[in-house]
Amino acid sequence: MDNQLQSISKFFTERLFRIPDYQRGYAWTEKQLKEFWNDIEQLDDAKNHYVGVLTLESVPKHITEKWEEDTWIIEKKNYETLYIVDGQQRLTTVIILIQALIESIENSQMLNYTTLGDIKKKFIYESIDNGISRSYIFGYEKDNPSYEYLKNNIFLETSIGGYSNEVTIYTHNLEKAKLFFEEKLKDLSIQQKEVIYRKITQNLLFNIYTISDDIDVFVAFETMNNRGKPLTNLELLKNRLIYLSTKLNCKEDDKKILRKIINDGWKGVYHYLGVNKDNPLNDDRFLIVHRDLFFGKEIFNEENKYKRYRYYRYHEENEDFLLEDKFNLKNITDLDPLDVVSLIKTYVESLQQSVIVWNNLNNPLLNNGFDEDEKIYLDKINRLEDRDILRLLLVVYQKKVSKSLKIKLLKKIEQISFLSFLTSWRFKIEEINFHEYSYKIYNDDVKILEFYDIVEQKINTILNHPEFIEKVIEFFNESNFYNWRGIRYFLYEYEHSLYKKSKTQKGKLDWVNFKEEKRDFITVEHIFPQTVNHDCWKKNFSSYSLKQRRILNNSLGNLLPLSKPKNSSLQNKCFKDKIDGKTEYVGFRFGSYSENEITKYTDWTPETIKERGIKLLKFMEKRWGLDFKDDEIRLKILNLDFLK
Repeated sequence: MDNQLQSISKFFTERLFRIPDYQRGYAWTEKQLKEFWNDIEQLDDAKNHYVGVLTLESVPKHITEKWEEDTWIIEKKNYETLYIVDGQQRLTTVIILIQALIESIENSQMLNYTTLGDIKKKFIYESIDNGISRSYIFGYEKDNPSYEYLKNNIFLETSIGGYSNEVTIYTHNLEKAKLFFEEKLKDLSIQQKEVIYRKITQNLLFNIYTISDDIDVFVAFETMNNRGKPLTNLELLKNRLIYLSTKLNCKEDDKKILRKIINDGWKGVYHYLGVNKDNPLNDDRFLIVHRDLFFGKEIFNEENKYKRYRYYRYHEENEDFLLEDKFNLKNITDLDPLDVVSLIKTYVESLQQSVIVWNNLNNPLLNNGFDEDEKIYLDKINRLEDRDILRLLLVVYQKKVSKSLKIKLLKKIEQISFLSFLTSWRFKIEEINFHEYSYKIYNDDVKILEFYDIVEQKINTILNHPEFIEKVIEFFNESNFYNWRGIRYFLYEYEHSLYKKSKTQKGKLDWVNFKEEKRDFITVEHIFPQTVNHDCWKKNFSSYSLKQRRILNNSLGNLLPLSKPKNSSLQNKCFKDKIDGKTEYVGFRFGSYSENEITKYTDWTPETIKERGIKLLKFMEKRWGLDFKDDEIRLKILNLDFLK
């Protein structure tokens, strides 16, 4: 191995850099970008900064011969061609920042006595006599979706070959990185930009290693990428499968075809995982779900049938099974090479088919192939955030099932999931194991219509159980509604019912913001506050004991979903101030539909908490097919017996 310490300016000399097909795409997020920018800002002008290792591999001639756009610069100008085995995240970040610097100044300006044309020629592309033939100094291999995205959206170059603007999680990250640097640079003077340019090209030092031919680059890739932002198991698995394809004792043409299948497969997987940039899907979560179905017979054998411990160990379980137990060189050595080719091909094709369905299930409102009821109930099920259910639906939506049966099943699944919120299975009724049934349905051991009947029977058993209401009362009396794990789902559903009745037909509550609370900010308001600092509350509540006030405070009728997160200290305001609001916060009058509904009250008292609580329970009964009989029982569920 060569070992040198060099600046970017030095090693970007008569070299072409490419990110090979087994590498992941650009994975840095805002966290890593901020750290990188802070390093540059804090770097003393007179000092260098060690960035890390850049590991390179010479690209074989039989591969560069296929690089038609680069033939002229390789042959005529003798440019060296190198794969980036390790360090591509940092190097990509530097190139994006250089491009952002170029765009941030006028064409007539210079950076450190260097024209923009010369900067582009050194770091972005070279062309023949300033013509249309261009060779990009840094980029991806051509089959990678990021190849065209980098050229078109980052370098702002026009693609010759009908670019389809294909997006993935990685292309979203490239876009975000450029926007990040554009924002940082927009208010800097030309002198400040020159300092940034000098630091990143002269003062950032890489340790340069060039891998020799006797080192297996795929093994090196896995070992080296334990640093920095960790590789996901999906990224590691792609590298592993390509590695195995090179080791098979079969025809070279078969190896090439298999490698293309793997690359095309992963291209499709990352496209569908990232196609909705507002909701990028977790790749390891998808890998877990698919693994449990595709290799279910091996994972859930008779000895450990349907054990769930593997399911909860998210990161380790994929490494243990896919990378160590299934796809490793030792395990495939004794197998027929054609059987291995067939296994990998079938597995990759299954991943491709499943990820399309997975994307549709996780983004139902964007799918025009779903009926309106399907969209509504899939959206609700997504808010339940139960991976076992989504695993089961991944199977259901890959089977031939009528639309009507799918919709009926979705409604029953949502209903029984809500019932689990109410009781947490506190009486002796066996819970439906969605994890187990997904595997059974996948292998046709249970038909979907049979499963529908099982769910329906289970719901009837729960609702007709003689202890059902008693256990609901017990559950909420031991705990409270504010700490109930179903509170946000319930309040959102009530808000949605008000939205459907409104004339404006405009939603005011965003689930993504509503479901999470940031430090010192709340999304569910205690109308009667937890801490009483004003006399306006004491006149209505001082006659009750401390225990009763706490029950009232956390009672269902006292909880309100906010359209926008509010500083928790503002909860202590008087009721009138909460309704009208101030400049520092949005009042109920201008908030969610649930907030608007509260404004009809002139005062907030224990009686209004009771009244609203009973109203919300009646909505619950109608929405999920319950029957709490009368207001006396409803008061017991609310734990407000003392208000009789």
